[in-house]
Amino acid sequence: MMRFLSVLLFVVFSLNAYSNTLLVVGDSLSAGYQMRAEQSWPVLMEPVLAQQGHSITVVNASISGDTTGNGLARLPKLLQQHNPDYVIIELGANDGLRGFSPSTIRNNLGQMITQIHDGGATALLMQIHVPPNYGKRYSEIFSNIYPQLSKQYNAPLLPFFLEKIILKQEWMMDDGLHPKPDAQPWIAEFMASELTPYLH
Repeated sequence: MMRFLSVLLFVVFSLNAYSNTLLVVGDSLSAGYQMRAEQSWPVLMEPVLAQQGHSITVVNASISGDTTGNGLARLPKLLQQHNPDYVIIELGANDGLRGFSPSTIRNNLGQMITQIHDGGATALLMQIHVPPNYGKRYSEIFSNIYPQLSKQYNAPLLPFFLEKIILKQEWMMDDGLHPKPDAQPWIAEFMASELTPYLH
């Protein structure tokens, strides 16, 4: 029995030794807005990645309502606590909805990417868009922030998953902004496929 337990512990520790950590720093789109935490796409993505042969622990550090400023303020402690190999930044929607200055958004996200890279992790930036009713000029400037930062900091740019499902009313909450629990498995599959090329 003791021999069996020793072998079992060895296997567990061996698996842990080769397991990477993926940290998701986002807002309500990733936090599981108005649903149980385990229903959110980052949590559901871990077994999807495992099925694809990637041993990755996904830590969802997303908080509903967070702005890029909130994410920047929380990031140092998160990096220290979890020592991630990869970090997805899914922030900016709340900045845009509040009409924050594009230069402030760009600066906050740039600092986050720099801190992630300095910590030895890979930063993955998710493209975010704001509704066109905020004005064509602001919407375009806002959207352009993300590819510009991706190029400047050599950080992979992930597509905005909300674009793929926002027209499917059965998957969207009544506010027209947040995906329902029913949409989360699809998002998990979609994001896993988008992440795969950047995992090593």
